[in-house]
Amino acid sequence: MHVDQSEPLGDNAATRTGPVDLAVIGLGYVGLPLAREATTVGLRVVGLDRDPHVVAGLNAGRSHVDDVSGDDVRRMLAAGFTAHTDDDCLARAQTVVICVPTPLDGDGGPDLSAVTSAARAVAARLRPGQLVVLESTTYPGTTEEVVRPLLERGSGLRAGEDFALAFSPERIDPGNTGHGLRETPKVVGGCTPSCAERAVAFYGKLVDTVVQAKGTREAEMAKLLENTYRHVNIALVNELAIISHELGVDLWDAIRCADSKPFGFQAFRPGAGVGGHCIPIDPGYLSYKVRSSLGYDFRFVGLAQEINRRMPEYVVRRAQDLLNTADRPLHGSRVLLLGVTYKPDVADRRESPAVPVARLLRRLEAEVSFHDPYVPEWTVDDVPVPRADDALAAARDHDLTVLLQDHSSYDLPALADAARLLFDTRGRIFRPGVEVL
Repeated sequence: MHVDQSEPLGDNAATRTGPVDLAVIGLGYVGLPLAREATTVGLRVVGLDRDPHVVAGLNAGRSHVDDVSGDDVRRMLAAGFTAHTDDDCLARAQTVVICVPTPLDGDGGPDLSAVTSAARAVAARLRPGQLVVLESTTYPGTTEEVVRPLLERGSGLRAGEDFALAFSPERIDPGNTGHGLRETPKVVGGCTPSCAERAVAFYGKLVDTVVQAKGTREAEMAKLLENTYRHVNIALVNELAIISHELGVDLWDAIRCADSKPFGFQAFRPGAGVGGHCIPIDPGYLSYKVRSSLGYDFRFVGLAQEINRRMPEYVVRRAQDLLNTADRPLHGSRVLLLGVTYKPDVADRRESPAVPVARLLRRLEAEVSFHDPYVPEWTVDDVPVPRADDALAAARDHDLTVLLQDHSSYDLPALADAARLLFDTRGRIFRPGVEVL
């Protein structure tokens, strides 16, 4: 494996060897924007990531995250930022923030391996007076029951006495230009009042509003509540989409009308499923905690997961029905998937429903291609999916075009004119001849 060993851009000698204000563990969609904001306000920042390609790229001025540009990274480097793969950089930081992934394991439970690994690395270098914050999404009790014991056993120091420990849920929304890190209120919960005070003071340098929770468990629950709320309501409109189609009701128009009410209603819209790093994952953490601690199921989450997981199958069935109306079988038909990321105008494909849609279409022996301006190549189950160079030309050439993601660069009226058959799962093209979810 080749790793770029070239010197970082700029004069970063101070952050390579001297004390720093902040060390960020995990330089992905959460950690890198945090590091950028901290350097912007004048803090001395280092980053730690286990991927040598990520570290080499950042130190050479390249970004791998949608919301952080190469110019942003070069400004960070000029301000003294450096990225590392070596844990030793943690010992030089006044504050350490853990922003590592927390996926679900094969059984649908929480995979905290990255969190525990990060906590052990911090513990081995923990000094009196440091502040440690966990931002990775997890179930209520993780900071106190998992991270705190690891830090205390590994360092011999006591949280709330020798060092400060807090939880602050990340609220990064990839592609959202109106609510960045600074504009989004930051929830903070400390293990003790003094821990909370330290964490509030730290985040007060980076964001406009800090909201103090009663404790770490409440801060952990707040994050799960936010995304479980979205998960359940998306499941509601997804099931309504199925019911409305059978009843001959235009659900999109019903949502438009309901959304005119100035109180008591928030519009959610159906789609091919749920994706991203939050909505498909976070409610599973809450379900795990309820089941393991209380011995029964969180039924709302279970039902929402069941409904949202079946949406790709429903989309494929509707696609098959649409082809049947044109006297074409799905078997052997050429199907174009437009937009395979989990949300518009980003390259992020985590948990994208496009994957199960493509998998099911292939299982029914359709010939599947895709187009996405943000995705140069795409594989499903380790098999490459052919990429169309031009969306309009491909729509003319395929038997069926399925709009899975409405990227702003797509000319939707032109696509509707070009496509032989068009299935719009985003509710964007309402005209005769276009099938809408």
